[in-house]
Amino acid sequence: MFIDQFYSEKNQKVSFTRQQASDFAKNVADDFNPIHDIDAKRFCVPGDLLFAIAVSKTGLCQKMTFNFSGMVTDSVALNIPETAGLENSIVDDNDKEYLNFNVSGDHTRCATLLESLIQSYVEFSGHTFPHILDPLMKKNNVMINPARPMVMYEKMEISLDRLDIKEVSLQLNEQETALNVDGKRGKAKLVFDFISEGEVVGHGIKYMVLSGLREYCDDTMAALQENFFSLKDAYLANK
Repeated sequence: MFIDQFYSEKNQKVSFTRQQASDFAKNVADDFNPIHDIDAKRFCVPGDLLFAIAVSKTGLCQKMTFNFSGMVTDSVALNIPETAGLENSIVDDNDKEYLNFNVSGDHTRCATLLESLIQSYVEFSGHTFPHILDPLMKKNNVMINPARPMVMYEKMEISLDRLDIKEVSLQLNEQETALNVDGKRGKAKLVFDFISEGEVVGHGIKYMVLSGLREYCDDTMAALQENFFSLKDAYLANK
């Protein structure tokens, strides 16, 4: 599968170099968050890469819920189940958990469908900021701290009506997508539909926690977005 190049496996343990994780973020997810840069002080492997590996190894079930509980660095080796039970955990050798996921319903290992769903979801998820979050924040008159933007990937749910399909794409459900604000903290609920051959075949939700919220400022957010896209432009120019 295409994600195999973005991790290493030895003695049934999965690990990541900074280059592998950074390449996944930039080349697959189109995610230019500095936390995924190879020289970042607080370097973190993208949560979507853990999701992608979990699905590629255990297969796809009709209903799956992923809970992200820890930040993975390049010094961590993970134990990832090869088959999915009802409840599953991704842990290191000290039993520290980084991701757990629950599954139910029918199951498939169709490589074509798995690769299509993984790629479609990761591309969608990588565009969370600024494409989806900025309009939500502006609507609620709040924004993240530009000096220390705190946006945490908390949870993701998948619910598919059926698995007898080969390819899927994702489409944001703007009517259901929302940001609930409580003081300086917010919880974003990003709802999306799975589309196959023009038909809605399932739904999903991505939950994110935003901290350090303050009053929205057009100029500040414009500068933050300009910096984000300048990082992308610089990366592409040097490829």
